[in-house]
Amino acid sequence: MAGLLAATTLAVAGADRVPALDADTAVHVANRLTFGATAATVERLRRDGLGAWLAAQLGPSAMPDAPLEARLAPMTTLALTPRQLAETYYIPAEQRRRAAQAAQGQSQGEGAEPEMTMARRTGGPGPERLVALELVTQKLVRVTDAERQLEEVLVDFWFNHFNVFAGKGPVRQYAYDLERTAIRPHVLGSFRAMLGAVAGHPAMLFYLDNWQSSAPGSRTRRGPMGLNENYARELLELHTLGVDAGYTQADIVEVARAFTGWTIRGPRQGGEAFFDARRHDRAAKTVLGQVIPAGGGREDGERVLDIVARHPATARHIASKLARRFVSDTPPEALVRRVAARFTATDGDLRATVEALVTAPEFTAHEARLAKVKTPIEFVASALRVLEADVRGGGPLLQELRSLGMPPYYAQPPTGYSDRADAWTSGGALVQRMNIAVALTHGRMRGVSAPTLPAVEGDTPEAQARAMARALLLREPSAATLATVARATTPREMAALILGSPEFQRR
Repeated sequence: MAGLLAATTLAVAGADRVPALDADTAVHVANRLTFGATAATVERLRRDGLGAWLAAQLGPSAMPDAPLEARLAPMTTLALTPRQLAETYYIPAEQRRRAAQAAQGQSQGEGAEPEMTMARRTGGPGPERLVALELVTQKLVRVTDAERQLEEVLVDFWFNHFNVFAGKGPVRQYAYDLERTAIRPHVLGSFRAMLGAVAGHPAMLFYLDNWQSSAPGSRTRRGPMGLNENYARELLELHTLGVDAGYTQADIVEVARAFTGWTIRGPRQGGEAFFDARRHDRAAKTVLGQVIPAGGGREDGERVLDIVARHPATARHIASKLARRFVSDTPPEALVRRVAARFTATDGDLRATVEALVTAPEFTAHEARLAKVKTPIEFVASALRVLEADVRGGGPLLQELRSLGMPPYYAQPPTGYSDRADAWTSGGALVQRMNIAVALTHGRMRGVSAPTLPAVEGDTPEAQARAMARALLLREPSAATLATVARATTPREMAALILGSPEFQRR
C-alpha cells in the first residue's frame, strides 16, 4: 500500500506511470469519491490508477463536460440572478397570493384564510414552483451525470457545511447563487476565500439573521435595531473552530459586533449584500484574545474571518469533518492530525487537504471499506448511476428524498444533514429505500428514464443472481444477499433486491 500511495502522490504531481488498482479497491475509491461506482469509473481507475484519476478530478478546469452543460442549459431559471428570480417569479406570486386572500376575505366577510389553505383551494403553487423544480433537478443531474464527480461530492459537502435553508423566506431565491458563486468556485481553492464568500452572501446573511444585526442604539427606517448573535455563534461552532474549541460567550458577542452592518439591500426583492456603516459598531473588539482596533468598518468582519480561518481548531474541525465524510463515522485520530497539519501548512488549500486525505493509507484500508452508510441522496444517485437512468424532472425524486428526510437545499438547522449512519438507518427508512429501488428498476419512477438492466446470465437461479449482483454492486455479494436475490422470479426483482441489499446501502 505504501508503494501505491507514493505513486499516487507522484501522479498528482505529474508523473506518467502509476500502478493499476485491484478491483475491490477501485470499487471502494469510486464509491467514496463519486456519487456511486459505475463499471466505467471502476475500469478507468483499474486501468489508469488512483493517481491519474485523482489528478484529473483535482484539476477540473482541464476536464470540460459539454454533455452536462447541454443537459443543464434548458433550465432557464438557473441563469437568473436572485433579483431576476424575485422580479419574475416571487414578487408576482406574492401579489397574486395577497389578491386572492383579499378576494376570499371579502367574499366571506372576514379575514383571509391561511396561505396553505389558499394553495389547496387555488390548485397549488404557481409558476414560481419552476424555480424549486429546476433547483433540485440540476442537483440530481449533476450528481448522477457529471464527469467531474469529485467536484460534485465536494460541492455537496461544503454546501452542507455552510448550510442555508431554502424554505426560509427569500433564501429560496439566493440558495443556488450561494452554491454557484460562493461555494463551487472554491471547493478546490482557498478555505479562507470560500469562508469570506459565504459570510458576505445574502443567503447566509438572511438565513442566520445577520442582515438585521446592528450596533445597539442604531436606527433604521424600521426603527431601533440591535445586535444579533446567530451568525457569530454558527461561524465559530459550525463553520470554523468547532463546538469544543474553547471560545466563550464573550467571543460570540465580539464577533457579532464585528459583523454589524453586513446586510442586504432589499432581500425580498433579490437585492445584493452591502456594508451599512451607519449600523456598524465602531468600538474596539477582542476576538479569541486578538484586538481589533476601534474605528474600523467592514474590515472588522474580515479580520475575524482571518483569525478563525487560520486557527488550529479550525484545521482540526475541517479535517475531522472531511475524514468523517470520506473515511468513517469515527475516523482514526492519526489521520485527522495529518490532514489538519496539511490544511495548516498550506494555509487552508482545500485541493492539498483533500489530496492528503484520499492518498492516506486509512482511506483505502480494509477497515474503511463499506464503513459508511449512504445518505438518501447518495443512495438515489448511486442507484441512478449504476442503472444508467437519466433524471428528466426532479419533482418525483424530490418527494422521495423528502420522505427519506433529505430534500436538497431544505435542511432546516444550521448543522445541515447528518453524515453519520444513525441518522439514516431506521427500519422505516430502509423500507422506503426498498420501495424506491422497486420503482426505479421497474421503470415506475416518474421523471426518470427507463433503467438499463444488465443481461442475466447463468443456468441456475444462484448463477443468475450472482451475475446480476456483480453487475450492480461491482463486487461479490454476501451469501445472505445472494440467497435472497436467487429467490426472485424476474430480472427486475433481482435488481430491486440488490439495490435494497445491505451492501448497496453502504459505500
